Amino acid sequence: MLVSAPTAARLTIGLEQLLAARERRAARQAHALARFDKPVVSMTVVTPGPEKDGWLPRRVMAEALGELEAACDSRSWHVPSRDVLWRETGPEALYVVDANARMLKTAMVELEDDHPLGRLWDLDVIAPQGRLSRQDLGLPARRCLICERPAHACGRSREHPLEELLNAIGAIVHEHDKRRAA
Repeated sequence: MLVSAPTAARLTIGLEQLLAARERRAARQAHALARFDKPVVSMTVVTPGPEKDGWLPRRVMAEALGELEAACDSRSWHVPSRDVLWRETGPEALYVVDANARMLKTAMVELEDDHPLGRLWDLDVIAPQGRLSRQDLGLPARRCLICERPAHACGRSREHPLEELLNAIGAIVHEHDKRRAA
């Protein structure tokens, strides 16, 4: 299922705006956990560089939303709350899901690993007891978009030029769209 996304203007985002967006997201996560006492899926899109919003991140997020909805529906998981935001700091969503947190994290890892666009999604699962990681499930860290090293290592060291990362993201989306059209 593809959820349509509103259109966006291209803006350059500074570090202060990004940090403020992360703080607001963490506050929304804490509020949802306190209100529902159920795991939440915090969804963002991999968007390196200063432009966080635009047709590509919104397109990628729209598909992620449809896949998350389908994953919950196929497992009969109730979703008592959904919050989707189309912000200049990038699209983001917060879903409260009535499911076992480890099972939910496993399903989100499967989406990230198995869907052609999944590498461009960041599907974090936060339980009332805390954030669940791939390592909590005995799985390796995500790989870099360009090389086989862990993504966080390349990101911190700025191993790859921004243009190379953006080209890789564009190629992933283009290849997915090409396969769908065939």
